[in-house]
Amino acid sequence: MRSVVVLPTYNEAENIGPFLRAIRAGAPSTDVLVVDDDSPDGTGRIAVEVGAELGGIEVLHRPGKNGLGSAYREGFAQVLDAGYDVVVSMDADFSHDPTRIPEFLDAIEGGADLVIGSRYVTGGGTTDWPVRRQLLSKWGNAYTRSILGVAARDCTSGYRAYRATSLASIDPTSTSAEGYAFLTELVRRLTTQGAVIVERPIIFRDRTHGKSKMSGRIIIESMLLVTRWGVADRFRRRRNR
Repeated sequence: MRSVVVLPTYNEAENIGPFLRAIRAGAPSTDVLVVDDDSPDGTGRIAVEVGAELGGIEVLHRPGKNGLGSAYREGFAQVLDAGYDVVVSMDADFSHDPTRIPEFLDAIEGGADLVIGSRYVTGGGTTDWPVRRQLLSKWGNAYTRSILGVAARDCTSGYRAYRATSLASIDPTSTSAEGYAFLTELVRRLTTQGAVIVERPIIFRDRTHGKSKMSGRIIIESMLLVTRWGVADRFRRRRNR
């Protein structure tokens, strides 16, 4: 199977070079598409230089900072057009372990449509997070499962592998959410289609370099969208009955 990592970046100059090398070491045959939002710290330039050294790495330079959802929409569209079989998403700050990529690819080959690297299944967890952030993340995912009726325990994990045909079938370019709500929107759509979704435990490690992109606005947007989707889904089910 041809596989590719779609890697959104913004101001990851300290991480991008070592992380691309870690992907190449952990998954030598997997390509990478870096989607850089015109990082003022030179992330895009560094990615180009490392890509020229390692091969199999492309950089999509975007004109400005337009959000995580927007970056994934554009990146997914490019790799789906290129005919890859599996599309992997992950964070570029070493929160996600690149050595797990082959395991995710094996799960896709075994029949999964989506593999989620989950913090909230047995064996998963987080390190270096304050208790408040852990509780907020667990509560948010529990609320999402309840109101959307999805089985996945970690709807906001960015470490995933998608079967390309399954990802294309839900047309990610037609989504509207930004931030981590975008990730939830894809789980919701795949669940509605009856996709096979499996979770593999991961240990999420907080970044040691650079600044987190998480903010209160992103969290509020995510919860408001989840609530709106949940209400809309319930009304639709009632009408169908």
